[in-house]
Amino acid sequence: MDIIKIRYAKKALKFFSKAEKTLVNNIKDAINKLTKTPPEGDIKALSGYKDGRKRLRYGKYRIIFRYDESIEEKDEKEVNIIILLIINIGSRGDIYKED
Repeated sequence: MDIIKIRYAKKALKFFSKAEKTLVNNIKDAINKLTKTPPEGDIKALSGYKDGRKRLRYGKYRIIFRYDESIEEKDEKEVNIIILLIINIGSRGDIYKED
């Protein structure tokens, strides 16, 4: 049984603190679609990174993310936990210049 948890890096949270509420809600909806099997959206792998980073396109914005896995014990059963780490969010022209 897989459980997906969403975690946000500081850069992503900083974007949310500055963006309009409707944009934040729309981007969070797009991020929630990444928890489906298979993930939904315009997703592409990013070259040049060895940690499996991908990007999700949402209009003029890009959401940089990756999936990590861990196993936890729950009710004496091992549960596979998939962590969806949102690394950064930004406009198309600026998002790839950082890191």
